Amino acid sequence: MAKELNRIAVIGPVYPFKGGISHYTGLMVKALKQEYEVECVSYSMQYPKILFKKEQRDYANKTFEIKNTRFIINTADPFNWNKAAEEIKSLRPDLVIVQWWHPYFAPCYQGILSKLKKIPVFFICHNVLPHERFPLDGLLSKNTLKKAAGCIVHSKEDEADLKEMLPGMPYRRNMHPTYNAFRLRGMSRAEARSALGIGPDEKILLFFGLVRKYKGLKYLIEAAPECAKALGNVKICVVGDFGSSKEEYMSLIEASDAADHFIIRDGYVPDAEVEPYFAAADLCICPYISATQSGIVQIAFGFGLPVVATDVGGLPEAVRDNKTGYIVPPGDKDALASAIIRFFTEEKALEFKENIKDDEKRFSWENMVMTINGLYKEITA
Repeated sequence: MAKELNRIAVIGPVYPFKGGISHYTGLMVKALKQEYEVECVSYSMQYPKILFKKEQRDYANKTFEIKNTRFIINTADPFNWNKAAEEIKSLRPDLVIVQWWHPYFAPCYQGILSKLKKIPVFFICHNVLPHERFPLDGLLSKNTLKKAAGCIVHSKEDEADLKEMLPGMPYRRNMHPTYNAFRLRGMSRAEARSALGIGPDEKILLFFGLVRKYKGLKYLIEAAPECAKALGNVKICVVGDFGSSKEEYMSLIEASDAADHFIIRDGYVPDAEVEPYFAAADLCICPYISATQSGIVQIAFGFGLPVVATDVGGLPEAVRDNKTGYIVPPGDKDALASAIIRFFTEEKALEFKENIKDDEKRFSWENMVMTINGLYKEITA
């Protein structure tokens, strides 16, 4: 007979830490609290400044705040890990859920979980293996994930990686839930465009998030001239932190025949400033070269915004081709341009928006809570 699940401890970044995993943790905790007693455990120090020089916290938007979070884990201090484990044990959880996305956390999590041997642990695998690979990343990931009683993945690619790495690991595959929490003001399309200085009749493409090579912005830049030629009044909003690569991308834009069709918003976008970009856009573009899944797709769907994405990782599972957007081959500027042009010329906006609404249950946090409960029943039966 399966053990009753009552108390859960969730480990991971949460407000005021920045980024998609932090948003995810906050929303997961709020969803779990509808059914269970939940304690949130986060970091006193997430990344040392030598590895992450920029500000790691954003206090501007408390939408994702979890009251009474315990900020007790110093990820780089082995002397802290035993103390953190003891505090987690004192919470007497029936289950510990840990966010996993990068092997940097391997030593810390192994140190903590080795002290929680009698408590079942689930990893939420945002990436079983990191996007940008490095030596020993597979070994670090395997030695950490094997400490789990079960794992939850969000894509077929991560499912395959997990099964190859740990063939006997109990797991569930659940679609990445939607981030509808960014609708802070309920801005209309007209209000958002007015706030951004964008005309009501312009066709707006949105590339959002950290600019990294694997996200394929290069191919959207290369597709821009064809889009501009066919659509005329199209603007491509590139919104996110370029890091050290800004000059490279600006050179690509200037060398294209569509430089005047780009709107660049370089730098981290605080949570409170995300809404206008998605509310103003007609189409979100995710031209990734590699991916497991994407929180950007889920933010877009939270605004009813169709997506053009590539046939990599879990993106084809999230974006239903010709239903909620289009799926194109990675690294193919012509296919990318063709899909964008098709969306506008065939006037797909209303149809796709309705289809996105029909997918709400598939991407719901309630569905995620049911998945966690089902896996817990399996491993305690």
